[in-house]
Amino acid sequence: MEILSTENVTFRYPGSPQYVLEDINFSIHKGDFAILCGPSGSGKSTLLRMFKQELLPHGECSGSFFYKGNSLQDMDRLTVAKEIGMVFQDPDNQIVMEHVMDELLFGMENMGYPTDVMRRKVAEMVHFFGLQDLLETRTDELSGGQKQLINLASVLLLDPNILLLDEPTAQLDPIAAKEFIHLLKRLNDEFGITILIVEHRLEELFSLANRVILLDKGRLVFDTSPRDAVSHMYTSMRHFLPSAALVYLDHSEERRQEKIPLSVREAKKWVVNANLSFVQKKEKLLPEQEPFVELRKIDYQYSKHSEPVLKNLSFSVNRGEWMSLVGANGTGKTTVLKLIGGLLKPQHGYIKYSGRKVKQIDQEEIGYLPQNPKTFFLHDTLFDEYRQIAKANQKNVEAIDSLVRKFQLRELLTRHPYDLSGGEMQKAALVGILLGEPSLLLVDEPTKGMDPDFKAEFGELMQELVNEGLTVIMVTHDIEFAAHYSTRCSMIFRGDITVSEQTQSFFRENTYYTTAINRITREGSGLSPVTLEEAMLLLQKNGI
Repeated sequence: MEILSTENVTFRYPGSPQYVLEDINFSIHKGDFAILCGPSGSGKSTLLRMFKQELLPHGECSGSFFYKGNSLQDMDRLTVAKEIGMVFQDPDNQIVMEHVMDELLFGMENMGYPTDVMRRKVAEMVHFFGLQDLLETRTDELSGGQKQLINLASVLLLDPNILLLDEPTAQLDPIAAKEFIHLLKRLNDEFGITILIVEHRLEELFSLANRVILLDKGRLVFDTSPRDAVSHMYTSMRHFLPSAALVYLDHSEERRQEKIPLSVREAKKWVVNANLSFVQKKEKLLPEQEPFVELRKIDYQYSKHSEPVLKNLSFSVNRGEWMSLVGANGTGKTTVLKLIGGLLKPQHGYIKYSGRKVKQIDQEEIGYLPQNPKTFFLHDTLFDEYRQIAKANQKNVEAIDSLVRKFQLRELLTRHPYDLSGGEMQKAALVGILLGEPSLLLVDEPTKGMDPDFKAEFGELMQELVNEGLTVIMVTHDIEFAAHYSTRCSMIFRGDITVSEQTQSFFRENTYYTTAINRITREGSGLSPVTLEEAMLLLQKNGI
C-alpha cells in the first residue's frame, strides 16, 4: 500500500535558472525503510521538506504530493502534522522548550491532547527510550545524541505513520549514531513505522534498508533494492558504498549480486571463507619535532555551578601535523579548539605556542572554521566576502583568484553564501580563512553535510595544505575521514586526553572507535588494515 508518493514534481528556488528537482516520480510503501541518497545539491533535503507543508521551501513548484492516495495540499493540516513526523539534521533547530519534560509535552499540548492521554503516552515513551533520568534536565545541557533522542521521542508521541529524517546522525559521535540508526530499525520492525531517511553516512544503513532511492542533479536515477543499488553505484559512486560491499567487489573474482555483503558480519564471513589474509604493516614513525601547540594541566568550566568540561587536560600538536580529536558528544572537543584559538581562556593551566607561554596568540597565526560555517559570512556574495578579507590582510585580487581556482569555486563567486550546499559552504569558508595565511588551522566537524565524493575532494585539498606546512587540529565524528587523512588521533574522555597515537595504531587498538574495514579484517592480534586503500595494498603484497 502506498503511503507517500510524488507525481511529476519539479522545483527551483527564486532567482535560480536551474531546477533543484525535475520530474520526480516515486512512491513509498507502508513499512518501507528507504534511503534517499545522492551527491550534495541533488535535491534530497528539498524533496523531504516538501512532504511537510509547513516546511515547504519558497520557490517555483509544479507536480503533486500524495499521502495515502490523497493530495497533501488538500488534507487537514493537523492530521498531516501528526501522521508525517520529521527529524532534522541539527537537533538544536527542533528543540523549543527549556526542560526535557516540557519538550516531550509540547507537541501534544499544541494538538489539544487531554491531560490523562498525555500522561500515559509520556510515561510509556520515557520507559521505551530510557529517559527517566533526563526529564528534569535542561535541554541545553543535553549531548547531541540525547537531543536527537528527545526530538525523535517528541515526534513519536504524536503516533506518526511515517518518519522523515534529514541527516539525523550528522552531529552524533559514531556510537550514538549507530544506536540512533538501530533504534530506527527497531521502530520499523516492531511498530511498522515507515522510514524515509536522507543520509551521507551509509555504512550502517544499506544492511538495514529495503530500498535505496538515488537522486543526482535533481533527477531520480533509480529506486531499487540495496544490493542492486550497490551494483549500479560501484563504478561511478563507489565512495557512497559501505566498506562491507567494497571489500567484496574489489577482491572477489565472481562478484555475484546476491552475495554482496552489506554488513560487517556478512563481509567478515566472506573474508574468512575466501581465505584472505593481510600482511602486517609496520607503521612509519613520525619524525621528532618541537611541539607547535602545547596545552598543560588545563581546567575549564562554563559556569560555577556546572561540571568542569576539561580537567587537567594536557596534550601537544607538532608543526605540520594533522591532529584529529575524537570522542563522544559533550566531552569538550570544541572547547579545546576555542581555547587554542583564544576564544576562551582556561581557568587553570597554560598554553604554549612555539615553545613560549603567551596570554594571547597572534590571531593572524590562527584560522578557525566553526561547526556552522554560516557564522563566517558577512556579505551578499562570495566575491564581496573575499575582497573584504583580502583588503583587511593587504592581499591583492590575484591571491583570491589562486585560492578560488584551487578550490574550484569560480562559478559560485556571485552566489550568496547561504545559497550554497553544506559542502560548498565549508570550502568557501575555508578559502576566506586561508586568505589570511594562517600557520594553524582549527576545524570543527568540517565534513558535516558533505557527500562522500565531496568529502574525498575536501580531504585531498586539506592534505595538500598540510603538505605545504599548515598545521591542522580537527574535531570530528567522522571516523573514516580521520583514519584516511590524519597523522595522529587523540580521544577525549572525562575532560582529558585518554589516548593519543599515530592514526593507524589508534584505530587498530580501538574496538568501537574504529573503521568498518578494520572490524571486517580484524584478527585476534588486532593488527589489520584501517582503510580500504591499505587493505588493497596489503593484499597485493600477499600475492592476492
